[in-house]
Amino acid sequence: MKEILEVLKQKSQTNWLVNWNSLDFYRDTLIFYHQFNQYHQPTIFLAESNSYLFLTAFVAAVASESSLFLCNPDWKEQEWQQVYQLVSPDLVVGVSPKNIPKNIADKSNLLNKIMIPTGGTSGQIKFVIHTWETLEASVRGFQEYFAVNQVNSCCILPLYHVSGLMQFLRSWFTEGQFLFVFYRQIKQGILPKYELPDFFISLVPTQLQFLLENYANWLKEFSTILLGGAPAWRSLLEQARQEKFNLALTYGMTETASQVVALKPEEFLQGNNSNGQVLPHANLKISPEDNIIIESKSMFLGYYPNFHPQKELITDDVGYLDDKNNLFILGRDSQKIITGGENVYPKEVEEAILSTQLVQDVAVIGISDLQWGQIIVALYVSNRSDRVEEMLKIELEHRISKYKHPKHWIKVTQIPRNLQGKISQEQIQKLVNSFLK
Repeated sequence: MKEILEVLKQKSQTNWLVNWNSLDFYRDTLIFYHQFNQYHQPTIFLAESNSYLFLTAFVAAVASESSLFLCNPDWKEQEWQQVYQLVSPDLVVGVSPKNIPKNIADKSNLLNKIMIPTGGTSGQIKFVIHTWETLEASVRGFQEYFAVNQVNSCCILPLYHVSGLMQFLRSWFTEGQFLFVFYRQIKQGILPKYELPDFFISLVPTQLQFLLENYANWLKEFSTILLGGAPAWRSLLEQARQEKFNLALTYGMTETASQVVALKPEEFLQGNNSNGQVLPHANLKISPEDNIIIESKSMFLGYYPNFHPQKELITDDVGYLDDKNNLFILGRDSQKIITGGENVYPKEVEEAILSTQLVQDVAVIGISDLQWGQIIVALYVSNRSDRVEEMLKIELEHRISKYKHPKHWIKVTQIPRNLQGKISQEQIQKLVNSFLK
């Protein structure tokens, strides 16, 4: 993989890195490369909070054909315990756990692989096995679908996550420009002072909501705003459409190296609320049970330590294709609530509650019940102090069927979500248990 360094050497003569010096980036990558080569194809934990150092170390690790594990520098003791039970490193770049957990696993024997963490909604860390080739396949499908020669990326998402990493790689593989901005700086009102008319930006719904309310004019500069990571609620999409944002709803996952389905901005602006159509590097079909099944050139090669390439992935997501092959996602099969024999997807109930504009955030789950099998519970955040539940019940009467209405309402100060905006099912369950015990 030394050719990666040759590519980077050529890039060092250009301004492909908007807010960093390209030549310095090349030199610092070489420093990491020589450090890693002292170990000969080492197992590396990359847990660097500095985005510049993260990416120089990332490129160097791939070039040195290491066994590379991307790690969240904010992981605490419990998360690191999970990681060390899977694998132990030759070296850690960035943040090391304060106490090395006991009963650690062996070093990795999967050379020249890139392990990307995913916790989904369960909270249990898994590493998805990818290669330089599977990640490039994702980029090429993206490039062809959006019909661009160069992909210029403004990244505000974590680089250890597939949604952030792929923005860097899209710029890398297509000779595009790359700009990294810390989201926390934007929240403090520090916006990048660059013109970004031909740039893509990727957001999760909570970020879109914040930027729409506070920095809509800045967001309008982008040629395409990719939205994914978690389901977006209908009222948010309507607001974005009113503002004429160039929004591209997407569907993908760590296992497919980001999106395999996307909605083009022009379709969104015409009123399409689907996740769009399949990208050229992938195929998609719906099982008899309505699960989404994916085939893709960017398909992962198993969950570490199990190297297990597979032709297709039967997802936990339930959806359908319309007559124009637009994908509509109903929810997750494992989170489906069966109450009185009826199937209810939390996503639909959450969207109905959010559409009332009486709450700022909401999470819906099912709990066991002797009479109904399961009943629906809604946790919500609201600034209103009185009659919120009563008003919500009235508003839902004409929005969704009666059997989809929550039986219990729990007001909380915050809905627990991860950085990608996904609701933490584990934390939600704990909250419900504490309120209804």
